[in-house]
Amino acid sequence: MSSSNDGVVVWLRNPFDPHERDVHHVQGNPTISQWMNQEQIVFEQPTLVLKNGKPVLMAERCVTLIEAGDVIALVSLPQGGGGGGKNPLQTVLMIAVLVVANAYGAELAASFGYSGAVATSVASTAIAVTGSIIVNALVPLPNQSLPNATASSSSPSPTYSLQARGNYGRLSQPIPVVYGQHLIYPDLAAMPYTEYVDNEEYLHQLHVIGIGHFQFEELSIDDSPISSFEEVQAQVIEPGGQNTLFNNDVVTAAEVTGQELIAVADTGGSIIGPFALNPAGTQVNQIGIDVVMMRGLYYATDGGTLDSRTVQWRVEARAINDDGDATSGWLHLADESYSAATNTAQRRTYKYGVGAGRYEVRVQRLDTKDASTRAGHELRWGQAKGYLVNPTLPPDLTLLALRMRATDNLSQRSSRLVNCLVTRKLPVWSKTTGWSSPQATRSIAWAFADAARSSYGAGLPDAKIDLNALGRLDGVWSARGDTFNGVFDQNLTVWDAMGQIARAGRAVPFLQGGIVRIVRDEPKTIPVALFSTRNIVRSSLKIQYVMPGDATADAVTVEYFNPKSWKPDEVTVALAGSALSKPARLKLFGCTDKFQAMREGKYIAAANRYRRRIITFRTELEGLIPAYGDLVAISHDMPNWGVSGEALSWDGASKVLVCSERLPWQTGANHYIALRRVDGSVTDPIGVMRGATERHAVLQQAPSIAIQTGGGEERTHFAFGVGQTWAQMARVMSVKPRADLVEVTCVAESAAVHTADQT
Repeated sequence: MSSSNDGVVVWLRNPFDPHERDVHHVQGNPTISQWMNQEQIVFEQPTLVLKNGKPVLMAERCVTLIEAGDVIALVSLPQGGGGGGKNPLQTVLMIAVLVVANAYGAELAASFGYSGAVATSVASTAIAVTGSIIVNALVPLPNQSLPNATASSSSPSPTYSLQARGNYGRLSQPIPVVYGQHLIYPDLAAMPYTEYVDNEEYLHQLHVIGIGHFQFEELSIDDSPISSFEEVQAQVIEPGGQNTLFNNDVVTAAEVTGQELIAVADTGGSIIGPFALNPAGTQVNQIGIDVVMMRGLYYATDGGTLDSRTVQWRVEARAINDDGDATSGWLHLADESYSAATNTAQRRTYKYGVGAGRYEVRVQRLDTKDASTRAGHELRWGQAKGYLVNPTLPPDLTLLALRMRATDNLSQRSSRLVNCLVTRKLPVWSKTTGWSSPQATRSIAWAFADAARSSYGAGLPDAKIDLNALGRLDGVWSARGDTFNGVFDQNLTVWDAMGQIARAGRAVPFLQGGIVRIVRDEPKTIPVALFSTRNIVRSSLKIQYVMPGDATADAVTVEYFNPKSWKPDEVTVALAGSALSKPARLKLFGCTDKFQAMREGKYIAAANRYRRRIITFRTELEGLIPAYGDLVAISHDMPNWGVSGEALSWDGASKVLVCSERLPWQTGANHYIALRRVDGSVTDPIGVMRGATERHAVLQQAPSIAIQTGGGEERTHFAFGVGQTWAQMARVMSVKPRADLVEVTCVAESAAVHTADQT
């Protein structure tokens, strides 16, 4: 049992979570050290001791008594913070303060806790977009440059840059990370190469689909399904799989460019080469030689027919070291010959097995060229290829291997227009069963989780991610039809990417206590804290009105990706009464649904119209109770936001509450009172009637808390008003330390923000 004669010790084990604490009632007036010895308390990490809000040094603990009514706070601090002779309490506040590390540039970050003044904060939330100003104080506006189709002028995005659509080898660029469902033009994973079989040219291309697993919805070349091309063989290579269509590790000798082969005995004849085949540090076990007879092989007779002609050549190779010095004599690979009677160009590929190593090759013609104008007897060395030993593939990528025969249907240009409609497979989390195996999903929540957990993302353990919040939001987004479908193929920070993913769901990521959390701007009815004249520092309440001007947008044009054309599209929305004369233009990255774009546009327009009051005030440690985006109730007489005070007495039998302030009763009106709980949260408003005096309120139902009227407990705070005017509801934007106090910045809430997208 506790009483007013007890002292209270509150041990805050986790300064980032005020609710994770141990509360002890102390009797007998022991010193702090005596009580700690009695309870066998040993601090395993630096811990700050406060008595009634003032620091107690270690040397003073043995003489500082815990007396009736005292509140001793033990605040465990993480390693590595504070120091530098700072005020210890300020150090606690600096560590415990909510940090919103927003990913949308310096101006937007300022509006979430990095600005020095409310005016700067408000100005930072107003973005000029195509000449019109639009404001959204709580959820950042979609960023116009992340990701950017032309972020790298030397290697633009093949997905978001229409001019760059195609298959390219984007050297030194990020491997694409795909979330949701999207059409992609996959990058080349290796240099394409050709081989000739029976005078048919075969092109070998290996493409990177992206990191992870995918479900293939469509596979096309340009606008035609790949099934329309009988001459194309395709293999999807899952992570950890092998390419069974061809050797993808093939190198070529750049010096071989179609030189004509002329016998040494003929005028101008020589051995062509040697040319190094594979780079230093690599080994090949097969050599490929392409020979080309561009005019065909024939001799035109007087009768108009074609007689056959034959060409002969020799292929030799020699082992070399990484310095290019020969380590063996010349190896005779083959003496080849080929005969034909045709004026059609002839192309052949010959392969030779060799011992693993680095080689240089040379080729010479053995027969004499028929120089007659009637003859087609020219022989050229088309290409030299080396097939690397034990070809490997990255273990975490999905790749697409294509072996294509050149025909009239398949030109060189169209072979570089391979595209795929794919859906990313991701693990899905459940509170009861944990993580599932990867499954096709367009979920915002699990894309966000993947960015936070994966090795190519933040690499965080599950304990550092608020999975419960993601699980709840996944249900919300699924019910609304909100999805994220985007491709990250440009250099971007992980935090930027997570912010983009969250923004598609009207949410914001933030860091709190080393944990990545996410909050969605959605209707909230229960405030987590009540701030009134009793706990707001005198003269610290300030209200800034962001007044609309001539440049204020009256509509929103949202750009999204149309899933039918897979090209940018746009839709313009406005609230009732808008003239549609000054629309703000925004890009909603990851949105491929017109109706989702319309909902977000209406939400942004509503926030621009209705959220234009920024409230800031200072308070004590209660300011650490709300998190970013939480709903708080503010009762203050200056702006006429209800009447607040303390409970002086309470009669449970008659349900009569005597208040410290006079209550402004209005005849015929419905009056309500809300009470603050011990943990700072607020009860539901309770209907009240006037009692014997203006200070007496008769509650129409018993409260859900024990009302404290003095003694060993702080008196219960109340807020009173007519209807909903007992307090102003606001959403927390930032929490910042100010010496021994906490400064809270909020934006006045309006229910219209959350209903605008329903019309």
